[in-house]
Amino acid sequence: MVDYRNYKVWQKAHLMVIEVYQTTDAFPKKEQFGLVSQINRAVISIPTNIAEGCGRETQKELTRFLYISSGSAHELEYLIMLSKELNFINDEQFSNLSSKIEEIKKMLASLIKKIKQDL
Repeated sequence: MVDYRNYKVWQKAHLMVIEVYQTTDAFPKKEQFGLVSQINRAVISIPTNIAEGCGRETQKELTRFLYISSGSAHELEYLIMLSKELNFINDEQFSNLSSKIEEIKKMLASLIKKIKQDL
């Protein structure tokens, strides 16, 4: 087992959870159980699945959870784009979050590739 807190990708994903929660706090209240809930579930799924995968017995299981985490990052990417198009976030917020999501997606892909090479 690996301590998930040692992974840079987990650290970045954790910080992004906090930032996204702060961002969605300003969304219209009518979206609290709609888009806000979906965004928050997607963003929290990224570091959560990394952590869960690290608690599994095999590298193959870890890889499976990293793939789930990556899927959540892709989902979040779309939800942030939708939020921009609905004018719930501005251009600067969109650009900032999009670049962080992209970085996390690349880090996850790299980590998955490295683990699969070691299998």
